[in-house]
Amino acid sequence: MDTAQLPSAARNAFASRWRRDALFLGITLLVLGLDQASKHAVRAYMDLGDFYPSDDWPVRFHHVTNTGAAFGILKDQTSFLAVTSFIGVAAILLYYWFPPFDHWVVSVAMGMMLGGAVGNLSDRIRLGEVTDFIDFPRYPSFNVADASIVVAMAALVLSYALVRPEPSGATADPHEDPPPDR
Repeated sequence: MDTAQLPSAARNAFASRWRRDALFLGITLLVLGLDQASKHAVRAYMDLGDFYPSDDWPVRFHHVTNTGAAFGILKDQTSFLAVTSFIGVAAILLYYWFPPFDHWVVSVAMGMMLGGAVGNLSDRIRLGEVTDFIDFPRYPSFNVADASIVVAMAALVLSYALVRPEPSGATADPHEDPPPDR
C-alpha cells in the first residue's frame, strides 16, 4: 500500500518511525565503523604495548589487548563473554523496539550501545580478544566501542532524569481536539 493512501495520522506515524529507525541504524553503523577502523589502525601501525605520544601527554594511545571484560575481569573467558554479548545485543534491540518513551535520545543512545556492543563482539569472535588503545593516566585503556556504550548509558540516565516525554504507549485523549495536520 502506498503511504499516500493512508490517513494523515498513519502517514505521520510511519514517517516518524522511519526517521527513528534511520537515526538508530545510522548511529549504529557510524559507531561500529569508527570502532573497527580505529582498532584496525592501532593494530596495523602500533606494536602491542606501544605508547604514542610521550608520557607527558594527558591522553595517549596505548596498544593493549583484553581477553576479559571491563577492567580486566573475567580474563580468558571469551566464550562466556561472547554469549553474554549476544544476550546484550538482544536486550538492546528489545529495548529499542519497545522503549519506555519515544524520544530521539533513545534512538541515538541505543544506536551507540548497539554499535559498541557489536564492535567488541566482532573482535571477540574474530580475534579472541578486544583491542583497547585510549589511555588516561591511572585508568584502564579502552576503545571507541567502550566509550560509546558509557556515553550512551549516561545519555539515557540523563534523559530519564531531565526529559519528561510521553510514554511510548500513550494515547491521545479522545475529548481533546486533534493536532493540526502540517
